[in-house]
Amino acid sequence: TTNSVQTFYPAMRYADARAAIAWLVKTFGFEEVVCYPADDGSVAHAELRFHDGMVMLGSARDDGYPIRPPAERGGLTGSIYVAVPAAEIDAHHARAKAAGARIHMDINDTDYGSRDYSAFDPEGYLWSFGTYRP
Repeated sequence: TTNSVQTFYPAMRYADARAAIAWLVKTFGFEEVVCYPADDGSVAHAELRFHDGMVMLGSARDDGYPIRPPAERGGLTGSIYVAVPAAEIDAHHARAKAAGARIHMDINDTDYGSRDYSAFDPEGYLWSFGTYRP
């Protein structure tokens, strides 16, 4: 496993975090690093890795932390961008489509030199994948 050098860690909550983890692993190729259960069997905290990046997620719950799934908020409040190596972007897109991801923007070459696409996960989070690295 690669040690992460990132300093920002996107964090989301899902109504069904276990299903979201399985879907993100199957569809987008994330690797489950840890998944800690809560006392009620939901997900207290999970970490998923993609190359040298990581996202954190857990089950939606009323604990004072105001992060809720998009459907509970009436829509998106942001999106997650994931940098994908150029040699992998077309296969990544094909994998997501084959797994049934709802594609928002089909793969395309941007005017700033990236090859991008975006797709929604089952709970409405928008994930963008591309070759651009800031």
